[in-house]
Amino acid sequence: MALPRVGVLGVGHFGRFHAVKLAARGCLAALHDASADRAAQVAAELGCPALDAAGVIAASDAVLVTAPTAYHHALGLAVLRAGRHLFVEKPMAATLDQARELEAEAKARGLVLQVGHIERYSAALRAVKAAAAGSQPLALEATRVAPFRPRSLDVSVVMDLMVHDLDLVLDLAGSPLVSVQAAGTRVVSDKLDFAVAQLGFANGARATVTASRVSVALERRLRLLGAQGEMRVDFLARSLEMLRPGGAEPRADMPGWGLDKATWTDHDSLEAEHAAFLASVTEGAAVEADAAVGLRALDACLRVEQACG
Repeated sequence: MALPRVGVLGVGHFGRFHAVKLAARGCLAALHDASADRAAQVAAELGCPALDAAGVIAASDAVLVTAPTAYHHALGLAVLRAGRHLFVEKPMAATLDQARELEAEAKARGLVLQVGHIERYSAALRAVKAAAAGSQPLALEATRVAPFRPRSLDVSVVMDLMVHDLDLVLDLAGSPLVSVQAAGTRVVSDKLDFAVAQLGFANGARATVTASRVSVALERRLRLLGAQGEMRVDFLARSLEMLRPGGAEPRADMPGWGLDKATWTDHDSLEAEHAAFLASVTEGAAVEADAAVGLRALDACLRVEQACG
């Protein structure tokens, strides 16, 4: 089956990566950016036309909206109303009403709508979910911090970084979010640059999620606690440790319990994300990071931002 023609709206820092990967697959149709100079530069680099937004949509079977969040709704609606399949970067939109309108439009037209929750396609998350299968965590802790980089400052650290871990803990908790407490601050931008959130779920589980883009160094960790034991994950070291009944390395201080260790081999998550989108477009494969996932994560982000004040 021939690959669909895919357009890209927005070729800034991350949008350019999308365009590069699609060009390597041989399915990049055209691109657009609010900066004509940037669009021309990337188009020349990749050997595709730089058009206005309407031209990109007309030239494509499916379109990636990788422009700043403020434009996701308007551009996404234009894509869907033209009968094109839509991939929209996270966060799905700036408001829940905007996100719901995109969801309704895609559903009414029978079109694919995938949200750019790239972590769902990572080898690390696959390893975590496989290890956590069948368990019910009662407490979750997620940390994602990084040194300052002058990009993605159109949104808060909640929408930029924390959104990934909010999606993860919402999935692992397996229960509706019922309460949010949070604190955060602006440090070098006019948006939240640091935030910590405490989440409560209907099943009694609790989660603490920390995100910062003004940290001394990179850190990405996850901890799960429950009646089945503890899991600790260091994503940068690619290490996963589980203390649980019957673990491979027995614990003398805890008869019947032992430690299991695991790791994973990283793969190109962006390529995996694109492959999933193209499979949905051409083969009707189920969309993992669908509108429901995007809406749930956006709702959590907005509640954290509101709680931060």
